[in-house]
Amino acid sequence: MKRFYWIFLYLLTAINLSAQDFEHDRIEFSLLTCSPSTEIYALYGHTAIRYRNETTGDDWAFNYGLFDFGAPNFVWRFTKGECDYELGIIPYDAMEYEYRSRGSAIYAQVLNLTSQEKEKLFRLLMINYQPANRKYRYNFLYDNCTTRARDRIEEAIDGTVVYPENKERTLSYRQIIHQYTADAPWAEVGNDLCLGVDADKPITMRQEMFAPFYMKDYAAHAVIRTPDGNERPLVLREDTLVPLPAQKQAATGVSLLFSKYLTPGVVGGLLCTLVLLLGVLQYRQHKIYWGVDLFFQLLVGLMGCVVTLLFFFSEHPTVGSNWQILLLNPLPFFFLPRIVWCCVHRKKTVIHAVYTVWLVFFMIFSVFTRQDFCAPVVSLACILLIRSVGYLLYYKKQIK
Repeated sequence: MKRFYWIFLYLLTAINLSAQDFEHDRIEFSLLTCSPSTEIYALYGHTAIRYRNETTGDDWAFNYGLFDFGAPNFVWRFTKGECDYELGIIPYDAMEYEYRSRGSAIYAQVLNLTSQEKEKLFRLLMINYQPANRKYRYNFLYDNCTTRARDRIEEAIDGTVVYPENKERTLSYRQIIHQYTADAPWAEVGNDLCLGVDADKPITMRQEMFAPFYMKDYAAHAVIRTPDGNERPLVLREDTLVPLPAQKQAATGVSLLFSKYLTPGVVGGLLCTLVLLLGVLQYRQHKIYWGVDLFFQLLVGLMGCVVTLLFFFSEHPTVGSNWQILLLNPLPFFFLPRIVWCCVHRKKTVIHAVYTVWLVFFMIFSVFTRQDFCAPVVSLACILLIRSVGYLLYYKKQIK
């Protein structure tokens, strides 16, 4: 039944949108920018194109951000960077209801287009909406709902869009991402664990437009330069269609605990202190708490599986230059059984000395590399180093 509903909606949309008179109807296109919300997938906001015909009453949103979470192997394909998004056409009222209900604002920038440019933009969008063209290989940084909307608008314009340059500002992908994840520190850690050194390189003005609100700001000051040399503003006017709620919904319970108090830096510092105290206790009592090593090495190994998979097999941008793989990799699964066996039988192993040297190298390397390592990774390296040095001191004391 649901399939027939969508087929009916598609036919209704195609019929309604095909009979437009761009010369005489009161038609306008707007670049819609939606503010972020608390959901992980909505932390960065959203961009769409609104088509509004005051003559016929048609009011639609062209949305390049649709995806099917129930598609076969969705998580695996998303991890590999092979996730397909698609263009959808939905009633604007339905889109407004969705974003209003989640507490997001919607801002509209009415585009200053000629009737010929409006007709061309409409045609380009409808070509994109054809079943054979509707899906595209989504790329969070390079090809997403915002860049797709920008590219279609630019393609429809007779001339070029000139954006203002800010030569005093130099940003990276990671810096922009951090602006959006400032209130979601654990989501920020998830991003930082995956992104490599390429995310810390300076990016161009055009690359900054992968983020919806950067696109909005650039569009607000952009001009259209026509072939005859004349210029006109890209944006005719700006409207706030859905304002931000007067009072932002405050985090509560577990969400408040992990977003404000148990942040990654705090948790990392507490764990480092706890492991250091356990190391002192282990040395004084002449005992080995090998369960601590088992926990942290398994954690490193599991995190390392994800980082290694992304590093070697994913098509996601920048993940193939992630130097955190020097610490986060599956190697603990190979030497962990030997470490545990030696701990249980009080046998010395050279693994601790080698691992200590490697951890010292990693920490020195992390200082000089251009990659911004996240705080939990640094904390984890410190914890492992404390444990390795603790074993060396333990066996030195045992020999005496």
